[in-house]
Amino acid sequence: MSEVMVGIIGLAVVLVLFLTGIELGFAMALIGFLGFSYLVSMKAALNLLAKDVFDVFANYGFTVIPLFVLMGQIAFNAGIAKRLYDSAYKFIGHIPGGLAMATVAGATAFKAICGSSPATAATFASVAVPEMDRYGYAKKLSTGIVATVGTLGILIPPSVTLIVFGIITEQSIGRLFLAGLIPGLIISFFFIVIIYGWCKINPNLGPKGEKSTWKARIASLPEVIWVIVIFLLVIGGLMKGFFTPTEAGSVGTFAVLVLTVVKGDMKFRGFVKSVAESLRTACMVLMLIAGSTILGHFLAVSKIPMITADWVIGLPYHRYTIMVVIGIIYLLGGSFIDDLAFMVLATPIFYPVIIKLGFNPIWFGMIIAITVMIGVVIPPVAINVFVVKNITKESFGVIYSGVYPFLLSLLLCAVLLFLFPQICTFLPDMLMK
Repeated sequence: MSEVMVGIIGLAVVLVLFLTGIELGFAMALIGFLGFSYLVSMKAALNLLAKDVFDVFANYGFTVIPLFVLMGQIAFNAGIAKRLYDSAYKFIGHIPGGLAMATVAGATAFKAICGSSPATAATFASVAVPEMDRYGYAKKLSTGIVATVGTLGILIPPSVTLIVFGIITEQSIGRLFLAGLIPGLIISFFFIVIIYGWCKINPNLGPKGEKSTWKARIASLPEVIWVIVIFLLVIGGLMKGFFTPTEAGSVGTFAVLVLTVVKGDMKFRGFVKSVAESLRTACMVLMLIAGSTILGHFLAVSKIPMITADWVIGLPYHRYTIMVVIGIIYLLGGSFIDDLAFMVLATPIFYPVIIKLGFNPIWFGMIIAITVMIGVVIPPVAINVFVVKNITKESFGVIYSGVYPFLLSLLLCAVLLFLFPQICTFLPDMLMK
């Protein structure tokens, strides 16, 4: 049996194992080990398994993942998101669809200190949906925007998805963070435009809320200012070279912890819960990376990435057409497998193709991030929709009917990035020369 055929069979078995319920990280590690044993030797495979797992879990650079996850969990459990939402509501809650717009604004600010998409969806499902219910908002609007707005954490730093992408492709995490900032804000703006237009067409979807006084608005600003200060401290220090990504995660986590303790928002039980949730998430991500590393070494000896790259390069199509096909593959794969897991699985295969086609790897990271954003809210594996359903007890049909209009924002942003790649590359090029 040829090396390539062994590799193809290995990838097929990985997908079958995942469909049986086995965690993808373990499935990739198992098939990578068995495939490497078959193509090289059992002794070499045992050495590879031990070395790859040890290297991932002992790698100092990978500590950036649990640190940024911990920062977000502390902010989540301390109620920072609720106060950001309240501040946004005081400014725009009185216009049609204002509460939904306030949810977008509050979630966008919250993403500056939380890189978890499900955590954001859970937070605003608990905070925003009851408020929108109180003011007579349609369930499809309230649940749809809460499920979709959580996706912003995949682009707006500090994003766990971008951190993992940077680790896999050996790209600067600081440059990826800067690249995701403007596309993330553009998508937030598109969300607000869609809410406004939808509520103009059907005013019953989002009735006006109460108008707040300027005194109340100004009084709510300190909470927003603190979040901006921490965001600038982390991203600014990373951008200027004062911190490594790991040090930036440490500084950000410590700053959020001090803020919540001083304000009396964080109790010991909440801190323990934040650490436990962060460890669970971080171990899951690190196991994905370890499994991907082992599988990647198996694929390397099978020569699939190199042959795929050469085959794609030889196709008689424009390189952007090939890029669209790759994006669709990520989208379809992420619809059946957890999107982060599929990104970890597919990127080592397609990244060499992108480089050979002459695309900017930072730009490619943004395109993949948007496909992941779409994947977390479309069936069948839509983690954000599951989170919102579990909290609100609303039906999938209602939530999806509210999600689909906002997918236009993600697709439009992807089109803009194809037409104007500078949207995501000019900030890193300007600030990190």
